Amino acid sequence: MVKRLSDQLADLSAHAKNVESAVTAAQKEGHDKLVSRTAEARASATAAVDKVKQSIKAASDAGSTKWGAMEAKLGADRDALKMRVVEKKRAIDASIAEREAVDAEDDASFAIDYAIASVEQAKLAAIDAIAARLDAEAAKAARKTTA
Repeated sequence: MVKRLSDQLADLSAHAKNVESAVTAAQKEGHDKLVSRTAEARASATAAVDKVKQSIKAASDAGSTKWGAMEAKLGADRDALKMRVVEKKRAIDASIAEREAVDAEDDASFAIDYAIASVEQAKLAAIDAIAARLDAEAAKAARKTTA
């Protein structure tokens, strides 16, 4: 049995609503994941700084003040270098990610526009089918009255 057009349109509407819900969930999930990753990165960075501080304290406690100062300077220089590398990489990654995001958004926008056009074409086809059915019924009725 063929589904009625109104049932098919109801199915289309349900699918569109599911897509809307999935996109909303994905946006939230992406943000939560980003927050989680940021927290993990912050914890790792804090642990690394604490480890350097412990090394400096251990060297200082051993009575080697000069060694402690040198260790602190080297640690600070190493941290600064790492931060510059991370910032450079982050800037490059951000640029690439931005381009990929723009491309993905353009693709999604085109797909949504295409879906809207398809829905409008489906509406036209459904209305044409209803009109054709009414014309067919009218033709049948006219034939019965003339027969």
